[in-house]
Amino acid sequence: MVKFNRCVTSQMIKWFSNFREFFYIQMERFARQAVRDALTREGTPRLGREGQLRVGRDSELYRILNMHYNKSNIYQVPERFIEVSEVALREFYSAIWTGRDSDPCWKKGIYKIICKLDSPLPEAFRMPGCPVG
Repeated sequence: MVKFNRCVTSQMIKWFSNFREFFYIQMERFARQAVRDALTREGTPRLGREGQLRVGRDSELYRILNMHYNKSNIYQVPERFIEVSEVALREFYSAIWTGRDSDPCWKKGIYKIICKLDSPLPEAFRMPGCPVG
């Protein structure tokens, strides 16, 4: 059973109110930049380049997301988050590259894919006295 105290409640509100929106804005931004970079660098880039896109703990995308959600760097970011971020980045890249972003509902398919990769709430947020970031 989850006991809601001020710490858990405030942290959950913060995360759930803006997490997905900020996450997807950053994914789209970085994917568009990767498409622009591919076009300017290669002239006629190869399809399937999204497999080369990586998100690591040393990447700018990871740094931006971590600074937004984990300002004081209290929480250890799970590897699963990095894996899901990479999938999301590749999905956005692929959609932009193939022109699917011209459809007003183009993001819905990406949201469905990423939603299936959701993980349970980390145990640290269920414990009394959890640190507030």
